Amino acid sequence: MESIGSHFHGSPFTFTTASRNSSSLPSLVHFTRRPHLPRRSLSPYRQLTCSASSSSSTIEEQRKKRDGSGAKVKLNVRLDRQVKFGEHVAMFGSAKEIGSWKEKSPLTWSEQGWVCELELNGGEALEFKFVVVKKDGSLSWESGDNRVLRLPNSGSYSVVCHWDATGETLDLPREVGGGDVGGHERNDSHDVVVEAERVVGSENGAQVRKSTLGGQWQGKDASFMRSNEHGSREVGRNWDASGLEGSALKMVEGDRSSRNWRKKLELVSEVIVGSVEREERLKALIYSAVYLKWINTGQIPCFEDGGHHRPNHHAEISRMIFRELENICSKKDATAEEVLVARKIHPCLPSFKAEFTASVPLTRIRDIAHRNDIPHDLKQEIKHTIQNKLHRNAGPEDLIATEAMLERITETPGKYSGDFVEQFRIFHNELKDFFNAGSLTEQLESMKISMDERGLSALKLFFECKERLDASGESSNVLELIKTMRSLASLRESIIKELNSGLRNDAPDSAIAMRQKWRLCEIGLEDYFFVLLSRFLNAIESMGGAVQLAKDVESRSVASWKDPLDALVLGVQQVGLSGWKQEECLAIGNELLAWRERDLLEKEGEEDGKTIWAMRLKASLDRARRLTAEYSDLLLQIFPPNVEILGRALGIPENSVKTYTEAEIRAGIIFQISKLCTVLLKAVRNSLGSEGWDVIVPGSTSGTLVQVDSIVPGSLPSTGGGPIILLVNKADGDEEVSAANGNIAGVMLLQELPHLSHLGVRARQEKIVFVTCDDDDKVADIRRLVGKYVRLEASPSHVNLILSTEDKSRTPKSKSSAKKKTDKKSVSKDDEESKPVSSSSDSLLNSFKDIPSGGIIELADSDASTSGSKAAACGLLASLAAASTKVDSENGVPASFKVPAGVVIPFGSMELALKQSNSEEKFASLLEKLETARPEGGELDSICDQIHEVMKSLQVPKETINTISKTFPQDARLIVRSSANVEDLAGMSAAGLYESIPNVSPSDPSVFSDSVCQVWASLYTRRAVLSRRAAGVSQREATMAVLVQEMLSPDLSFVLHTVSPADPDSNLVEAEIAPGLGETLASGTRGTPWRLASGKLDGVVETLAFANFSEELLVSGKGPADGKYVRLTVDYSKKRLTVDSVFRQKLGQRLGSVGFFLEKNFGCAQDVEGCLVGEDVYIVQSRPQPL
Repeated sequence: MESIGSHFHGSPFTFTTASRNSSSLPSLVHFTRRPHLPRRSLSPYRQLTCSASSSSSTIEEQRKKRDGSGAKVKLNVRLDRQVKFGEHVAMFGSAKEIGSWKEKSPLTWSEQGWVCELELNGGEALEFKFVVVKKDGSLSWESGDNRVLRLPNSGSYSVVCHWDATGETLDLPREVGGGDVGGHERNDSHDVVVEAERVVGSENGAQVRKSTLGGQWQGKDASFMRSNEHGSREVGRNWDASGLEGSALKMVEGDRSSRNWRKKLELVSEVIVGSVEREERLKALIYSAVYLKWINTGQIPCFEDGGHHRPNHHAEISRMIFRELENICSKKDATAEEVLVARKIHPCLPSFKAEFTASVPLTRIRDIAHRNDIPHDLKQEIKHTIQNKLHRNAGPEDLIATEAMLERITETPGKYSGDFVEQFRIFHNELKDFFNAGSLTEQLESMKISMDERGLSALKLFFECKERLDASGESSNVLELIKTMRSLASLRESIIKELNSGLRNDAPDSAIAMRQKWRLCEIGLEDYFFVLLSRFLNAIESMGGAVQLAKDVESRSVASWKDPLDALVLGVQQVGLSGWKQEECLAIGNELLAWRERDLLEKEGEEDGKTIWAMRLKASLDRARRLTAEYSDLLLQIFPPNVEILGRALGIPENSVKTYTEAEIRAGIIFQISKLCTVLLKAVRNSLGSEGWDVIVPGSTSGTLVQVDSIVPGSLPSTGGGPIILLVNKADGDEEVSAANGNIAGVMLLQELPHLSHLGVRARQEKIVFVTCDDDDKVADIRRLVGKYVRLEASPSHVNLILSTEDKSRTPKSKSSAKKKTDKKSVSKDDEESKPVSSSSDSLLNSFKDIPSGGIIELADSDASTSGSKAAACGLLASLAAASTKVDSENGVPASFKVPAGVVIPFGSMELALKQSNSEEKFASLLEKLETARPEGGELDSICDQIHEVMKSLQVPKETINTISKTFPQDARLIVRSSANVEDLAGMSAAGLYESIPNVSPSDPSVFSDSVCQVWASLYTRRAVLSRRAAGVSQREATMAVLVQEMLSPDLSFVLHTVSPADPDSNLVEAEIAPGLGETLASGTRGTPWRLASGKLDGVVETLAFANFSEELLVSGKGPADGKYVRLTVDYSKKRLTVDSVFRQKLGQRLGSVGFFLEKNFGCAQDVEGCLVGEDVYIVQSRPQPL
């Protein structure tokens, strides 16, 4: 057959809770110094593959050892209540399984309410009550007395409760079959329909296998009629198109005039096909996905409109939509967002197989409606409710009516003829097929005819594994779960490989129809993996969860980790197959597989093997969880605002609008992967003795705890002038703390951050206590204290956050006011050294007269007065590099390093360019306004933008560019760096505040000139202006020289602090290292670096953390010198610094030796930046380290 592909960017369980002290926050984390490192060979893994574990201590075998005695009742509890996004529901109760009234037990969200599965002792009375847990951790209890439920002696039951109705009678209907039935798997987070079926039973045992569409229906129940009454059944709806534009306006106005399903499908086709621009194309896809979801769940009803269009018209429209979706996703410029949203549209489209595009499709119902072996009234109901409606104006409601009729005629066996019932069942299956609402098994069976031998083999294996899993009757059968996950992954990979082969423009209709089946099957397999992973998580918890896994690590037996890591690898692989960050998913999978195969050694080099094993695994687990967070963040960016716009305009119930995005997140495998990462990370932290804290700047402080999304000057909430401690959701690593608010006394960041990042360095210089926390339980505890006055205590050994009493007598003093009251005679050396080199902008505006011939200064001749402290330090480094070749540490480790060649475009060059472009007066006027511009209301931003426009218009003199061209080799790649008179000073490091532009060449004068102008302009960014303002430095005093150096292509880049920031008395040099260029460390790239500490005297190296940055930045030697980087995904299972303990120790000693040498020669603690090129250490910058 024709190619069917397209390029693609793409059982009740025991309910357990973690024991946690809810009355106060504990003193957290004890970090201890540990020994160091031997090397172990590691086979490289290139594919995401897993093998079954045969170890005797796997989770499955541990599970079989459990004592299963005692009569138990399995109870499914559902609370019919929805809460605000970010809040959740929990329960307190008398049974120990739900905390014995001491601990709350969380329920999990579903579209029908909040649910949990409990396994309780039979024959006892259960008392319980529900609470809503707010975003800040506070509890809102339901009113009334405790609920009381008398449990039967055994069996499986379900109960539905309503908020505040604590006195309601609670019936205990036994669940059909006492467990899983008909392929419908109830899980802990969402009502997911596995096998795309839901079985409804009656007392006599009759069963109706419902469709996926029926399982999620929220519209009106089916009602049977004996005449054509459809037209009179539409209820009033309200449309509000005010303020809408583009796709949203088109959809709302179109829906207003589109009563039936066919017209609504036509509307979707017009919206998607008509959106050409990328931004509008994404919005069109989002609105279409949401709109079709509401139609398929009955929240947007479909009605007859007097027309007569058989279902073949719907099928033709569906084919057009499908082709356009595949076309969009196959484009080279298709975004991850577009692919993600398109996948949500596919299951909402009807089939366009040949039998449905025929001129008269679905005729079996006509024959059924005219049978003579059924009562007349029943014939009339079938004819008018289903047959006529389906053939005039088909819609999802027809499948709902058909299932209701099937349930009715099978309720009493023998009441109707067997042939009639059988024919109606066949029609039901045909209708499910038309709506693409059949079970996963049915969908997979339908594509058999188009599969090759390899595909059929993968399908057969999956069916066999699934059958064994279902037959085992145990939801926690870990071995069968892993086998089924693996077979599913293999099948789905083979399907997607075929889909990726492309869709020809002239492909026949039959090939396109089969392609739709393949697409739906791979989406259905992803949904089924969600349920398998949910069951696996319950199995993990039933075995003791994170606590047991940590105990196994402590006993140095890690075989029990193999199954969880297998499950996580397979889960991450599924995310990649769905088109989300495929290279990242591959790298994470390779890492986890490599660590899965590594034994836990007694020693790695001179360090404790358990610690190294846990830290290495933690880095990859953090990376996997970051992948899930980024996916969820994307959904939160694209859906809530658009769902709200469309929902309001279409009159959708507010609750459906509010819960839409949460439903999408919780129904995806990303949600289950995140939960598995959380369990494994908790176990790793336990084994490391860590509780999720990391101390960037130690110290103690007090203040009001204020939660913000990020540190943005001018946007922080007002707190009345008292000291504040910020609880920050995210940071990019380049923020200014004091510039944002002079009253910030401490920062608690809810993400990882390199210790030696620019933000960390600035916080240390400003003496602001700074910690990070990535443990979900701790974060929830912290949020309970938002708005309260707290004390934060952070040291290398512990972090403590407690309620405190505000000292009203103490009023914070800003740094500027403190300086004004200081006697000039008592000004410290640091204060003196933090002053700008020149204090008069007037002299700078005329200083271009002193610019040497050629417009540059050789690096060796630079000094602070002409070139800035950074360039002057680089000049000194060049002279020290020669001396370093003759120096070794006390342990014989070389301190040798090199410095890249360079020149300086000195102070006054920018002013000369302003004069030559006749921009002096305009610039001076803007600079005057800059001194007093307010950060609020956009005033400061406007002036900065105007200055940047002036800078863009400047040109570097041709003479200067020609001189630089002669200084460096013809093919040299250069980096253009800032060297301001207000950076790299003892009291004002301004780390990362100004621009560096990599990968430029004077052979392209235009690009080179633009790069220099960008560096000049970076002197007047919002952050730079506010930073100088906070330091009491006038904007007039700031000026910029430009350091031009040879661009290196490093294997690793590093930042050294010659005094450990966390432990200043430890005599350690601390290094943070990233793959590729140093911009990864300096910028806000999410992730952590390798962290090494090296003793200055004894040379002992300790590994503090392993790297998990997702990307490394490189400069391509073959591409254009255009000021841009190349980004490559990193696989740390192939990085020497992660897998080779000997290399790690040698590099740590080498960096420690170089750092100690620089500290002695500069006469004070140093903040050093450099890189490793081959075996050579290069130093590109050294400045005083803030202490």
